[in-house]
Order: sequence, then C-alpha cells, then structure tokens
Amino acid sequence: MEAVAKLKHVRISPRKVKIVLDLIRGKNLMQAKAILRYVPKAACESLEKLLNSAAFNAINNLNMDGNSLFISECFVTPGPTLKRIRAVSKGRSCRILKRMSHVTIKVKEKGEQR
Repeated sequence: MEAVAKLKHVRISPRKVKIVLDLIRGKNLMQAKAILRYVPKAACESLEKLLNSAAFNAINNLNMDGNSLFISECFVTPGPTLKRIRAVSKGRSCRILKRMSHVTIKVKEKGEQR
C-alpha cells in the first residue's frame, strides 16, 4: 500500500524540481527530510511540505509505521506555462516562458512487496 501526495501548479520549472527529486528518490523519510532541509535549492521548501503531507497521509489514513517509511516513487511533470512578453532592442519583443510543475511523491513501508 502506498500513500500519495500531489502538489500542482508550483511556480518552479520542472527541470529545477527534478534535480532535487533525484537526490531524495529511494531514501528513507528521515534522510529525505535532512536532505531537503540543507540543500540550497528553491524547490526544497515546497518539496519538504509535500513530503510531510505524504508521510502524514501514510500514518493517519493507512496506519503505517512512520519509522519504516521510504520514498518509493517521486516524479515531476510539466504544468501550464505562462507566456509573457519582454521588450528588446529595435522595438522588438521577446517571449518569456514562466513554467509550472506538478509534483507527485509516493511513500510506502520498507517491508512491503511490490
């Protein structure tokens, strides 16, 4: 049994979020929280809240043991993109893409089989 937490419409590029998710994938809950607390990336704050939400979902809703939880799966998908215009030289304009992300984290207990 897996507990899932999703975070949608995060105003951070999926490319930047993926760097942090690669660091915590497969780690146990305490290691992942420590990594997110001390890595100097912008995505860490929202990912730490999402990881806490997934852990509380597992403990409260599915009666799992909090000490044996680990991150079984985590991924990011691109969300909607805001298109903005910036003025550049010679009266032209340049398009700026402000990207968003949808992040999913799944946690499960260590002793479980797939």
